Amino acid sequence: MVDSPRGTTTRFRLQLSYDGSEFHGWAKQRGLRTVEDELGSVVDHLVAEHVDLTCAGRTDAGVHARGQVVHFDAERVDRLTLDHLNGALPHDIRARQLDVVPPEFDARFSAQWRRYSYTVSDDPRGPDPLMRRYQLALSDELDIDAMNEASRSLVGEHDFSSYCKVKEHGTSVREVLELKWDRLVSADSGLRTAIMHVKADAFCRSMVRSLAGALIPVGQGRKNREYPAQALEKRSRDAGIAVMPAHALVLEEVGYPAADQWEQRQWRTRSVRSGHQWNEKSNDASNLGP
Repeated sequence: MVDSPRGTTTRFRLQLSYDGSEFHGWAKQRGLRTVEDELGSVVDHLVAEHVDLTCAGRTDAGVHARGQVVHFDAERVDRLTLDHLNGALPHDIRARQLDVVPPEFDARFSAQWRRYSYTVSDDPRGPDPLMRRYQLALSDELDIDAMNEASRSLVGEHDFSSYCKVKEHGTSVREVLELKWDRLVSADSGLRTAIMHVKADAFCRSMVRSLAGALIPVGQGRKNREYPAQALEKRSRDAGIAVMPAHALVLEEVGYPAADQWEQRQWRTRSVRSGHQWNEKSNDASNLGP
């Protein structure tokens, strides 16, 4: 429990997880069920005022989160606890951690990186029935080695125009820190899955699902190992990369620097990159979602 002096606000950092199956994404949309709307209603009720929520990554419709991070400011916070939050939240959202942080923290702009996973069942027997809502089902066994070889050309800072839906005046330059596929075989059922792990400073809209859309055909043998790099060089959505279904995508984790670096990170993130250089005069940092 935290008490704020009258007329002052307290900044909170909230980590939450949610099943995105029944949500139309994070951001509020009139007449549609969204994570921001559900969470915002509960927080507003608990603090008896309207608060603005800022998240680390605006997930699209059907995308799940295991480690979403949100910040907000509130004045009346005597009822704001994890127990109260989870007691009021719907069954498909859970609050995992709630902390008071200095006002310099920003869930979106202080973030150093985001990590997503994309899970594919490529077992001819089909996915585990209990996991089918969270896996893309394919009948062809994927060549993990080929996909990992093709992935290497996408690591680093690039213009991902071919892999993004870019907002007007936004940027498609992103730095992919890690991109790899792992093979998992269930010890109980023997069912086979392939999981893509991707970590980057930020993602533009549909980028993770497009990365999967470029690499899966390589694993199926339908595209050569140079295809993802060739598509990257085109710098155009006309490269023909498929945007894979959302239900297999999970926001796993968001990383932040030490507290004394939050403000510096915000400045860096708010600057738009042009090519491989930062444009320090701009304050736009659009397209931080997957």
